[in-house]
Amino acid sequence: MAKRYWLMKSEPDVYSWDDLVEEGEGTWDGVRNYRARNNLAAMKKGEKAFFYHSNKGLEIVGIVEISVDGITDPTDDTGKWAAVKVKPVEKLKHPVTLKQVKAEPELEEMELVKLMRLSVSEVRPDEWKKILSMSKKG
Repeated sequence: MAKRYWLMKSEPDVYSWDDLVEEGEGTWDGVRNYRARNNLAAMKKGEKAFFYHSNKGLEIVGIVEISVDGITDPTDDTGKWAAVKVKPVEKLKHPVTLKQVKAEPELEEMELVKLMRLSVSEVRPDEWKKILSMSKKG
């Protein structure tokens, strides 16, 4: 099966890109939405995800790699919520804002646009390439 791509949202005043870089590896936990949980559970080690600053910034700022998959959320005592560990890969040369994503016709079907409240979403390969291209132009 082909590798999949993802987008993971975090409020930068709670857990930012810089926090992850400083830690070296972080646990993506605390997700309490069933679709987002299913996305976390579907992630495989080695897959990549965009790191998105939500609430403040509203922009894709970096790329992470799933370093450990298939773990139970350590903040959950029921055992029904999923988590993964991630490591920073690279900071984008130019962050890609939500406004830029919404203005791009090729990205109008992206889950980031269609399912705005979803904290962990899938990114199709063509969307991944387009956002990488946008991040190089600034």
